[in-house]
Amino acid sequence: MPRPTAVTAGSTGNHSKLAQTYRRFAEVDAPKISPLYERLALALSESDAALRAIESAPTRKRNPALILAALHHLALTGQSPTLATAYKAATSPASVDPASAKPAPAGAVRAEVGLPSATGFEATASAEMAARAGIDSDSAVEAAVRTLVEMTEAVVGVVSGRKVRGNVGGNHAVLYPAIAEVARRVGAGAIGLIDVGCSAGFNLNVDRAGITYGNGQTLGNPSSPVQVSASIVKEQAVPTHAMPEVVARIGIDPEPIDTSDADEARWLRACLPPDQPEQIARLEGELELAASAPPFLMQGDALELLPDALARVPADALPVVTTTWALSDLPLESRLRFLQCLDAAATNRPVAWVSVEGVGVAPAIPTFGDRPASGHSIIGLAVFNHSTLQAESVGRCWLRGQMLAWLADS
Repeated sequence: MPRPTAVTAGSTGNHSKLAQTYRRFAEVDAPKISPLYERLALALSESDAALRAIESAPTRKRNPALILAALHHLALTGQSPTLATAYKAATSPASVDPASAKPAPAGAVRAEVGLPSATGFEATASAEMAARAGIDSDSAVEAAVRTLVEMTEAVVGVVSGRKVRGNVGGNHAVLYPAIAEVARRVGAGAIGLIDVGCSAGFNLNVDRAGITYGNGQTLGNPSSPVQVSASIVKEQAVPTHAMPEVVARIGIDPEPIDTSDADEARWLRACLPPDQPEQIARLEGELELAASAPPFLMQGDALELLPDALARVPADALPVVTTTWALSDLPLESRLRFLQCLDAAATNRPVAWVSVEGVGVAPAIPTFGDRPASGHSIIGLAVFNHSTLQAESVGRCWLRGQMLAWLADS
């Protein structure tokens, strides 16, 4: 494939739709996730050479998040040492000597990839330090655009067989108290976790994470490599019951992520922006937990696989099925069949279901009278036992579990 020829920024007329997509990502989406990606997406939108390189990918594989993940992948795998070094410099917390600050490289490199020329800096020490941070960020942006232009085939090869894996972290702060509460209500001494829509299966290690709530409460393991926090809305505390022993960890997903595969784990890392150290550290912790207690992953349709998954839980343990924003893509008929599967499995022992779904998405779970699409989710507990169903809403949560309000008596 011939390498795209770089042109100056602003001459993106032949790629206007793609340029708009990347500019919108820079202005709307990236500011929420990564300052580096905000600048990089804007630079890509202004570089004709970069846009031409992106257009080498299949149409459905040109979205900004995927292209940026592919570039990060090239850095992580050592295929682009220059980009790896630039990303490290741009995200390093190391202190900077103001006297070492110099203007960002200008001229040939920036022009080659179609970026605007760099400007000079203020003479004060504080401005020089800020400028040095800008230098590192500028260098990372330059290196990323240049990598895309010079390694187009490699980028296309990565995106062709991949998709962005987002929001794979465990929803521990919401799930832990809910699972422990439903186990207490049933009187279970052991449980088997079955996570529907498991992705990488991190929810299945909920009992092994450490959780701190905004009101000072803690749950789980304070020495765990995974430490999460959540804000508490209103004054009612979450229940602090200990979780029973987990004797089975089973995940169901159309495309589960096997984190024991080094390539799969590396791709999860690549899907995180390199300038988000807290997210990266959280992922490393999740991977560590998963490696020490690998879940049993089942690939396919949840409605078809759920009976087998339930049967895999030892007879003396309570099966606890969890769904966290996993049912919204299913039609109502399929969601009702999901309930029927749980009911059918509860002939000889109870089966519990812990749901964290949008308002009105989880069948049989009350909604406090909230309206659908209200911007929050309902935490639900359901116990199926010999053709009977006890279902209750126990709380609300926001921001995928980063804020929650526990509303039930425990």
